[in-house]
Amino acid sequence: MKSIKQRGNIVVPVAIVIAAIIIALAIAFTNKGGVKAPTVPANNNSGNANTEIKVEPVTDNDHIRGNINAKVKIVEYSDIECPFCKRFHSTLQQIVSEYSGDQIAWVYRQFPLVQRHPKAFDEANATECVAELGGNDKFWQYLDALYEKTPSNNKVDLSTLAPIAEGLGINKDAFNACQASMKYKDLINAQIAQAAAAGGNGTPHTILIGPNGKLDVIVGAQPYEVVKAKIDALLAQ
Repeated sequence: MKSIKQRGNIVVPVAIVIAAIIIALAIAFTNKGGVKAPTVPANNNSGNANTEIKVEPVTDNDHIRGNINAKVKIVEYSDIECPFCKRFHSTLQQIVSEYSGDQIAWVYRQFPLVQRHPKAFDEANATECVAELGGNDKFWQYLDALYEKTPSNNKVDLSTLAPIAEGLGINKDAFNACQASMKYKDLINAQIAQAAAAGGNGTPHTILIGPNGKLDVIVGAQPYEVVKAKIDALLAQ
């Protein structure tokens, strides 16, 4: 009887250990895919209103490369310090060069991931200062220059932001004053909140707005072929 009781006492903790292992494996399997993707369908071309994400409408206050009335709007939420955003920026540059102005427009919105890239917020503010001092075209020229000339992953030397702006014809003193005041802090924080409402939990996070408000989502730095296929599908509507 004593040996039976001893075996019974051993069986209970062993069962607990096995159960714990099963639960751990289940959690690991669930999280295997990493960050959860947005809940918006991959190709929402049904024409129905999408209630799973909220995309702020494109207005004249946005930074727009192209025609605001274009058939498809590429709304990109991005982090200048993100290496994947750097790669995707080149992809969208190629895309924009291949379509007419009435077909697509590229809209850039701020989504600095400050927990990973603390300097990205300063860069976002810098681009807004350039937009104020030089207009929309200078904003895009400055954004292009930052992606081209500065390193990613929080390695940028913030002292280079002003010289790059000055090289584009922006008044250095006015830029430095704007930058020191972090004048666009509230706007950037608002766009971070917009990105989250649009399903963004990583960068780049891009929403395609097609005819009649039809939506499609590009998660991450997808290759040119994927982006083009999604745009063409919306243009065909």
